[in-house]
Amino acid sequence: MTGHGPAPLDGVDVVLADLDGVVYAGARAIPHAVEALVAAGRERRVGYLTNNASRTPQTVAEQLRGYGLPAEPDDIVSSPQAAVVLLAELVPAGSTVLVVGGEGLTSEVERAGFRITRSAEDAPAAVVQGFAPHVAWTDLAEAAYALAGGDDGIPWVATNTDWTIPQARGTAPGNGTLVSAVHTAVGRLPVVAGKPERALFDVAVGRFDARQPLFIGDRLDTDILGANRAGMASVLVLTGIDGPKQLLAAAADSRPTFVLDDLRGLSEPYPRIEQHTDIAGVRRIRSGDAVVAQRGMALALETAGERIDRIRAAATAVWTAGVPIYALDVAPELYS
Repeated sequence: MTGHGPAPLDGVDVVLADLDGVVYAGARAIPHAVEALVAAGRERRVGYLTNNASRTPQTVAEQLRGYGLPAEPDDIVSSPQAAVVLLAELVPAGSTVLVVGGEGLTSEVERAGFRITRSAEDAPAAVVQGFAPHVAWTDLAEAAYALAGGDDGIPWVATNTDWTIPQARGTAPGNGTLVSAVHTAVGRLPVVAGKPERALFDVAVGRFDARQPLFIGDRLDTDILGANRAGMASVLVLTGIDGPKQLLAAAADSRPTFVLDDLRGLSEPYPRIEQHTDIAGVRRIRSGDAVVAQRGMALALETAGERIDRIRAAATAVWTAGVPIYALDVAPELYS
């Protein structure tokens, strides 16, 4: 068996967690997540980062308390909060801002001292756009009217550009699709506040005075990419969107520091991944008792071990193979 190094939580002063796919799925808490985060919070601050611009921090904190987490509104860092920080850098204090979105966004814009309008005829100094279920074509049209002028037009800030948003009935279009509609009309792109851009992470680090933060997410393209851009260690927990297949194919800038089956692993020693190549040229990658062997361009499972160790070994094998994943013959048992 390989040796083990520190647990993911060792040396961490602030835990920053995504919500959907990490803490809860729909209306239910994800198994072991609440207990693990409560335990983590006994020795360090725990904060929650969300791209969702449709809900207020008060509403989110109330939901988390319903699961048994000791969450307060100040523990929630939202993309609208990051968006108003960007707005403050782009337009003078007290400016009139055209808002596309709901209460989760308007409450933060007002709190930051800006005046809100819904009409381009009010000559807004900027446009800020976030998701809300009631956003209509007329709202998008007003944003497009206000943003006329191409790159020389007024500033445009988007809370996030997530293409999808999970709903009780399935997956629905997210703010990214609405931003794309405005982009098609005006021919330029907004400044983005939420993941994977670093503005949201910077707000969290500043609020919690984090020196050694650890971010937990379930999506490689927003959560892990954003944490990497912000220069912080990250956990991909396999309880949400991305699974082993996506992990193995992750681009270099979207690879996590740790991979966990569930959040119980936060406090457990993390295995050191070992690699060696024998005289026959066979490369072996070991995590725990799991061993993945590379012969030529073929990757195969040599020793099964625990599921999570098999996934860790397989990911390391792909990432260090020296060729793109599509050039490899990856055995299905490494990602299924």
